[in-house]
Amino acid sequence: MAQDFYELLGVARDASADDIKKAYRKLARELHPDKNPGNKEAEERFKQISRAYEVLSDDEQRARYDRFGEAGMSGGGGGDPFAGGFGDIIDAFFGGGSPFGGGSGRAGPSGPPRGQDLEVVLDVAFVDAVFGSQQEVRVRSAVGCEDCGGSGAARGTSPTACPDCRGTGQVRRVRQSMLGQMVTTNACARCSGTGEIIATPCASCRGEGRKIKEVTLTVEVPAGIDTGQTLRLTGRGAVGPRGGGAGDLYVHLRVAAHDRWRREEDDLVTDVPVSLAQAALGTEMDLETLDGLEHLVIPAGVQHGHEFVLRGRGVPRLTSGGRSRGRGNLRARVMVEVPTKLSGEERELLRRFAELRGETVNDDGLVAKIKSAFS
Repeated sequence: MAQDFYELLGVARDASADDIKKAYRKLARELHPDKNPGNKEAEERFKQISRAYEVLSDDEQRARYDRFGEAGMSGGGGGDPFAGGFGDIIDAFFGGGSPFGGGSGRAGPSGPPRGQDLEVVLDVAFVDAVFGSQQEVRVRSAVGCEDCGGSGAARGTSPTACPDCRGTGQVRRVRQSMLGQMVTTNACARCSGTGEIIATPCASCRGEGRKIKEVTLTVEVPAGIDTGQTLRLTGRGAVGPRGGGAGDLYVHLRVAAHDRWRREEDDLVTDVPVSLAQAALGTEMDLETLDGLEHLVIPAGVQHGHEFVLRGRGVPRLTSGGRSRGRGNLRARVMVEVPTKLSGEERELLRRFAELRGETVNDDGLVAKIKSAFS
């Protein structure tokens, strides 16, 4: 039995889009194949949560899922799982054609099978993930054979209609029952459901109509993408045999860390080191951001950990439709640096400073001088 998508992500059924996004990102980081090499259970769960997020992050798909469950996700039109009509239900039980006769009961040709879906991990630089970019990936895939044009037949020849199914790819059998004529339709065994027979296979691809090659594909990485998210490129997977349609390519993103910036949801966070004197007396400095320099005024008495927020200067917010809408904030966090090595003069100044404020300090230098005087 299929597990509930909400349970997979650990959220309530009335969870907001942000809650769903946060839950998915947390699980994706924990279950990503790179963090669990060889762990088939984690890999399977990663695929399940990715599927759950794909559905629940899209308003239309989520509404369809809430109404019909997972069965409704394969339906057409407005999301009704029975949108294909009564004939589709009959097909599901009797293999095509009406069991009650009437009408031809003839199904169309099945045709060549669709190609396989492919998966690849893409490493993206931090800035490229924030602002979006074009990236290239190399993947081993099935591509159409150039010698035969994907038909599988040798040059100068062409496939012929299968005599057993007459090119339909399906074989119908009719029998009588108490309900009348019962018609069953199955894939033709002779042509494997393609409807064609190849008398002289292409020598280059051995009649497959495709070859396995290393190919380079260009991927449009949307602004705001993050580690653990997956791009689905429809029709960019392996092509099917003998001109069959191509599968999809799933690109799992892995964003590199940055030496200055770190990401917290849609915010960018950076540390701003200031000295003890600068924190006490205030200062001004140029803060380097991903959009250029920003003049930052630090007031006197600023505390360690205080954050200056620059609104709209963070990571673009990626919507469920793959588009960016607005940006998060930039948070510059003050880090007061306490000196670890002091000269004699600096130590004396700090001692006097503490004395003026009535503060007790451990002056190791002064203690050492007293000890040396009595030794």
